[in-house]
Amino acid sequence: MTATASARPLARRWAPGRPVDVAATWGTLRRGAGDPTWKTADGVLWRGIRTPLGPATLRLETQHHDRCLIAHAWGAPEVAESLLERLPQMLGQDDDPSGFEPRHDVVATALARRGAGWRVPRTGLVLEALVPAIIEQKVTGQEAFGGYRRLVRRMGEVAPGPGAQLGLYVAPDAARMRHVPSWEWLRMGVSPQRADTLMRVLRVADRLADVLDLPLAQAHRRLRAVPGVGVWTSAETAQRALGDADAVSFGDYHVAKNIGWALTGSAVDDDGLAELLEPYRGHRYRVQRLLELSGAMRPRRGPRMAPRTHLPVREARADPAL
Repeated sequence: MTATASARPLARRWAPGRPVDVAATWGTLRRGAGDPTWKTADGVLWRGIRTPLGPATLRLETQHHDRCLIAHAWGAPEVAESLLERLPQMLGQDDDPSGFEPRHDVVATALARRGAGWRVPRTGLVLEALVPAIIEQKVTGQEAFGGYRRLVRRMGEVAPGPGAQLGLYVAPDAARMRHVPSWEWLRMGVSPQRADTLMRVLRVADRLADVLDLPLAQAHRRLRAVPGVGVWTSAETAQRALGDADAVSFGDYHVAKNIGWALTGSAVDDDGLAELLEPYRGHRYRVQRLLELSGAMRPRRGPRMAPRTHLPVREARADPAL
């Protein structure tokens, strides 16, 4: 069903019985301030979502006085119904923090400040998490977010219902992305190595979607069986799509340094990070995200890394999506 053919929205009122910090829980799903699948206005979150059944627009509003969430979904009826049914799980309803005990004062402080309403999300949308993670491999944030933004605007579609008026988009599906030629990936700022990984992932997209039904260790093995998908990419996917509270972003340029600084006052490498987080096993990503949310990161020194370009400067500047 196209955006113009969408029916009236379906609605759901959800009373989770505890605070739900939507911005914190879903914050990692947003790929930069210019993410075309994400809009906020007057305290309301709008998202364009590619579900397994088709595109949807979600409107999500928090009613703080009674701790309820009011959700409206546009799209084909079966799409909207499925999305609203899965919404509590997507917002971390099944995340279980039992057994998580802060062993550092800074972790205890972060938990006290942000832990009440935050949970590890489980969106169930493997491709939504995996594709941008691959685009983000070994590049600056500006390059990563720009590449994903161009992909969605060029290859995606306008979100159903009020999506057109909001300028909201839904990411392309696997079938559409499989037909993107190599030169078009390059024009979108995605290097050949990352584009090759994307194409390998897209060819087995159905099999990768099945990781939702696997134990987490097996799910990671299946993701990493695709050449080009390593520990970092698998973790970034599992944190969002699989609700994996232990999926640390090993291999990240900043994560080990930031967590090391927060916990010990000195930056560490991945080996040092693994040692520091071992007492938290089962909840290691929980530590990572709580520290991020609380702003516990090492001071920056010097200029930021300059973004690289895979295009001639003149052509890149002429691209309206840049």
